[in-house]
Amino acid sequence: MDRIIAEVHAFDGAHVQLPTPGDGTPEIAWGDAFFFYAPDGRPPAHTQPYATIVTKNYPGDTASGLDTPDRWRLNIQVARTAPAPDLPVDPDHSAVDVVLPHPVYAAQGWICVVNPAERTTHRALSLLRDAHEAARARHERRLTADG
Repeated sequence: MDRIIAEVHAFDGAHVQLPTPGDGTPEIAWGDAFFFYAPDGRPPAHTQPYATIVTKNYPGDTASGLDTPDRWRLNIQVARTAPAPDLPVDPDHSAVDVVLPHPVYAAQGWICVVNPAERTTHRALSLLRDAHEAARARHERRLTADG
């Protein structure tokens, strides 16, 4: 997890939000990570992150078994259409080190990996770079549209 956070933090214009007690974020987010394109260093007020790391189950999102110690999941927005033809159709969302459709947000173009390791870290970092660049392009389009 630390390697992924460090790699994204090094992307040009990246903002990595790491919620902790006392910072005003909801308790459920503490210990997780949220990745934004934010060249001014502040997460955009009305923009969702392009990727997250979650360290626990969330309400309605328990298929990955993240309440087990030492389990966490990287989530990446890859596209609004089917993210990749090589993803399993009926995945085991508790599988480790496998790129899968997100258990809740696959239809919105999100993929996930529980505990990325040797098989998936390189691909996950590549997908994170792509997601970061897509977020940068959306940011620039908004700036152009706002005039």
